[in-house]
Formats: sequence, C-alpha cells, structure tokens
Amino acid sequence: MQVFKVQGLKPLHGKIKVQGAKNAVLPMMAVSLLTEGRTEIRNVPRISDVFLMAEILRDLGCQVMFQDDVLEIDASGLSGTVISEKTVGKMRSSSLLLGPLLSRAGEVTTWYPGGCVIGKRPIDFHLDVLRAMGAEILDDGGMLIAKAKKLCGTTFRFPYPSVGATENALMAAALASGTTKLLNCAREPEIVELCSFLRSMGAKISGERTGTITVDGVEKLFPTDHVTAGDRICAGTYLAAAAAAGGEIEITGVDPVVLVEPLKALRKMGAGIRISGATGPKARIGMVMERRPAGVEIDTGPYPGFPTDLQSVFLAVEAAGSGESRFKETVYEARFEAAMRLAAFGADVSLHKDTAIIRGRYPLVPGIAETPDLRGGAALLVAALAADGLSVISDSGHLKRGYEDIGRDLRKLGADIEEDEL
Repeated sequence: MQVFKVQGLKPLHGKIKVQGAKNAVLPMMAVSLLTEGRTEIRNVPRISDVFLMAEILRDLGCQVMFQDDVLEIDASGLSGTVISEKTVGKMRSSSLLLGPLLSRAGEVTTWYPGGCVIGKRPIDFHLDVLRAMGAEILDDGGMLIAKAKKLCGTTFRFPYPSVGATENALMAAALASGTTKLLNCAREPEIVELCSFLRSMGAKISGERTGTITVDGVEKLFPTDHVTAGDRICAGTYLAAAAAAGGEIEITGVDPVVLVEPLKALRKMGAGIRISGATGPKARIGMVMERRPAGVEIDTGPYPGFPTDLQSVFLAVEAAGSGESRFKETVYEARFEAAMRLAAFGADVSLHKDTAIIRGRYPLVPGIAETPDLRGGAALLVAALAADGLSVISDSGHLKRGYEDIGRDLRKLGADIEEDEL
C-alpha cells in the first residue's frame, strides 16, 4: 500500500516531459506476437500494466527485455497459447492478445480480463468481430477457448467505437486472408499509432483517421522499431493539477493536437494556454492559472470528444472551482466513484444517473481517502492540492498502473507531497 501525504494550497510551477502513452504501448506489445525476430519499442513507461503484459508474453515463450524506457520483444519462440487466469484478472488489456494469438497460433485459452472497476466494459465486440473473421469461441464459465484454422477477411460494423475491439480486429486482420473492412471504428490517437506501427511491420492498412478502416491481409509481418507517443492522459492530469492548485507549468513530450478538448475545457475554466516551439510532440504546452476555475459543461465521448479518462481529474478541478459545473459520462456507467469520494475533501457533488453536478468551493478541506481506480486516484491527488491542510491518500496499486511516478512528477512541479509504503 502506497500512502501519499499532500500539503495543499501550494501553486505549481515548472516544466515536465510526460511519459510514453500506456494505451499505445500495450497493443504494440500484443502485436509483437505476429512476427518473429526482435521488435524494439522506445519511450515505454515503467508502469505495472507494462510489466504485467511483459510477464504474460514471457509465459507464452517470448523473450522480453525492459531497460530504462526501451522494450525489446522477440516472439520467435512463441510456444504457449494459454494466458494465466491470475495475470488476466489484474489487467483488462490482456484481452488484446486474443487477435494476435488466434492469428499466429490458431488458438488461445484465456479468461475475462480485469483492470479498474469503472463499469461493465464487456468484451463482446472483441469476440463478435473475431467470430466474423472465422474464429470459434466457447465461453466455459468465464474461461474463453478460441480456435481458428485461418482468419478470413470480413466486413464488420462495431455497434460502438470500442478502442480495444478495434485494436483486436486490426491485429487479427493484418495476417488474415483477404480484405477486412471495419466500420464505426474508434479513432483515438492510439488507434492511429497502432496502424502506423503495423504498417512499419509490413501490414496494409488505410483509413484509420476516418472511422472506416480497410486492412488487406499479408502473408508475413516483420520486426520493427518505434518511438511511443507521449501520454495525453498523463499530460491532461498534470494540467488539471495546475488548474486546481494554480500556478504556471509547461508540458512537453506530447502533441497538442491530441489534447484539443481538454485544452478547450481549461480555457473555459479561465486558464491561459500557450502552444510554442515546434509542432507535434516537440511542442511546448504552457498553462497559467491565476484564478479559481470557472464552471464548465463537459460530455465525455469517443475521440475526438472529451476523454473519459480525464473526467475524474477535471471534475476534481471544478470541485475547487468558482461556479457550478456539469459532467455527463457517456462511456462508462460507473466512472463517478471518484466523484463520491471527493466528499472527503468537502466537495459539493450530486449525481443524477449519467450526470454529475459540482458546485465549486475553495479551499477544499483536507481529507483521508483511498483510491477507487487509476484515474479516480489521480483525481483525489488533484483535490488534495486544492485543500487547506494535510490530506492522506492511500493507494493499493491503481496509480502505478498508469503513472510511472505521479508523486515524483508533481514534486517536480512544486507540489508538497511525501510518500510512504505500508
């Protein structure tokens, strides 16, 4: 158990380069199963989900080396097709191995995945698209047994633009026979990056920015090397922290283009945003907050909408704001757990089905709370930064799933945070 002791009302100042994107690295690790030879991925965050995925790959017979921020994967010795139930239960992204293993080995045995409890998040769409490509999948009391002699191209429309299901379909289609056309796909930056990664391996993919992706199956893929994009959710978290605490910070290592909606929301709150330097990931995102955040209305949604992963932390900002805000959650029905825990800091939050109403008050009161999930844990830290006194937040490992060292990073920006291990 990790315990954060946060002394609030300390404005943030400084510069920080964000880590590589968790949600981009995990599918690239999975897709490394489709080729023999050494694939190198750089700018990889040292987070628990990456270590867990590496453990699964090793159990399947892959060689995995992870030093500093460089990950090397060689799947030449792939020998297993059974994914341990214990490991699967810890990480939802383990479901991303379904498509690659079916394509490479023709079979896979696994269980329904774990991860943060933020809603039902079924993997029905993953299974449906794989069945459409010819896979036979049996659900034996929570154990999934999937087989396919050869996956075949198909046309499939997703009922909802699921990121994970789109990724699984892309990985399965890369070596399938014929052409696969995927409709109503997710368009998140991580989807675009996965397609770029697959193309560098020899895959034929087009349309990833449009919502309709075409994949022409090839006979073989080849090892590649890749530099992971910066983590947009991590960047949004630190910008939110500065919005709650006040001050002036600069973020580097992430393309501002993937932060359009969060930056728009911050401007509406009253933050000054400045984009300078080069374009793309070399740009510098400067933000100054000299007032209490004004009330905003935010609806989460698939990209290019406001990311659900930032709903909790932005809600925490508005808990210490100067007006009334409304957050409508359209992606995960149980993502308001963090909103209720903000009551420990004196937050005025009321829930109405899929909508949270927040009436800002400042300063918040110091609180004692336990993190409910990854992004909810970050939200509690953001609230503590706007509290008048010492807050104590305990975390059973949620934060390490997505942030290399959130306490270290916030200290770099001037936050008064101490950490203990229990």
